[in-house]
Amino acid sequence: MQRWRGLEDLPSGWGRCVATIGVFDGVHRGHQELISRAVEIARDRGLPCVLVTFDPHPSEVVRPGSHPAQLTTLRRKAELVESLGVDALCVLPFTPELSKVTAEEFVHEVLVERLHIAAVVVGENFTFGNRALGNVELLTKLGHRFGFSTEGAKLVTADSSGEITFSSTYIRACIDAGDVRAAQAALGRPHRLEGIVVRGDGRGHELGFPTANLSTPRFAAVPADGVYACQFTLLNSANRGPLTAAVSVGTNPTFSGRERRVEAFVLDVDEDFYGQRVAIDFVERLRAMEKYPSSEALVEQMHLDVARTRELLDNE
Repeated sequence: MQRWRGLEDLPSGWGRCVATIGVFDGVHRGHQELISRAVEIARDRGLPCVLVTFDPHPSEVVRPGSHPAQLTTLRRKAELVESLGVDALCVLPFTPELSKVTAEEFVHEVLVERLHIAAVVVGENFTFGNRALGNVELLTKLGHRFGFSTEGAKLVTADSSGEITFSSTYIRACIDAGDVRAAQAALGRPHRLEGIVVRGDGRGHELGFPTANLSTPRFAAVPADGVYACQFTLLNSANRGPLTAAVSVGTNPTFSGRERRVEAFVLDVDEDFYGQRVAIDFVERLRAMEKYPSSEALVEQMHLDVARTRELLDNE
């Protein structure tokens, strides 16, 4: 898959394509259907499929300080959309200048003049351009003028009632509540945190449960405080599959901790992961974060957490 940062990276002589546009944070089941439809149209027409996305999140530019929790890093997003058959990922730097571009200007200058789209596929609730005044109806109208087709894909719902729509906002709410099972149902895979393993205070090693402390990206969607059954993957080691881990998220109240941390105890592995880039996939929440009367009581509970983690992951 080709990857472009800005329209300047487009190869010379770029021909026509089919495009889909959006933030696509999480690349959830709704996104997957939308992207797959764009890929299908592209294949039928013998054209490449281009996914256009934005970085940083538009909210952070339009309303500074309102950046939503991030479900996927840009690198992870690229991996996921490539697996769906996308031929090129075009990341548009979202700047104050871009936020002022009208919907009509965006279509003409970006989609028509630069990408040469033959078709565009977006969600039926898609909005774009200055003040979000552009929508599927406008895209369709402009498509008639500039010679491209428009398809507004229906939203994907959790059940036949249609009461719950799979969206990035819904998934963030699930994660914020610690309901990683519901998040997994909407994502089509477990929610993942990525980061670098950093040095901790060594208390886990003293208790017999040495942990890998994860330094996460600034806006990462970190689940609610608690203990989780997870899969732990070394991202720089292609030859090793996921490892089983019990992961603590929170401040460690038993020891009057104040800093919120993500700490992974990797089962059956005696290894220092310091400095390595890793991923943690959250499978099940075991319990809330609690304060125990002693370190002995905490260790007893940790043994139970490990046993429950092993039981859950063995059955996955």
